[in-house]
Amino acid sequence: MELRRSLIKPTVDTPFHIDFDWWKQNDNDWKVYLMSCLCLSHQEVFTELNSDDMVDAIDPVTAEIHQVNAVQHALMNHCAKQDDFINEHTSLVDGVFRLFISNGNTPMTAIELSNIIHRPAEMIVRTLAGMKVYKGIRPCK
Repeated sequence: MELRRSLIKPTVDTPFHIDFDWWKQNDNDWKVYLMSCLCLSHQEVFTELNSDDMVDAIDPVTAEIHQVNAVQHALMNHCAKQDDFINEHTSLVDGVFRLFISNGNTPMTAIELSNIIHRPAEMIVRTLAGMKVYKGIRPCK
């Protein structure tokens, strides 16, 4: 499966997302990175709480309740809504990662990403579709 996917060249219309399985297999510091994305007030909160804690989240469309990591929940429901969560000084990779965190990791194409983070779609594809995987951001299967 991995070999076949590598033969398909992503385009500006290819949807990307954060592959959290990639993080678990390749980088044990994913929770540390998520913590660094928190706003200052939540960074203080999580110095006293366990970053492995799970909380109940309600899907706004289906009203289904599911468990999510407390840090991810704080990022998606508070920190990502702050004006400076993504700004002109945020790197391309960090901006895309933060955007996926803020939208619940809903897949987006390079064109959609470009419209929000204001970087050329072609640059986004070249960066995210190369041999190196940045922060688990990969084309959807």
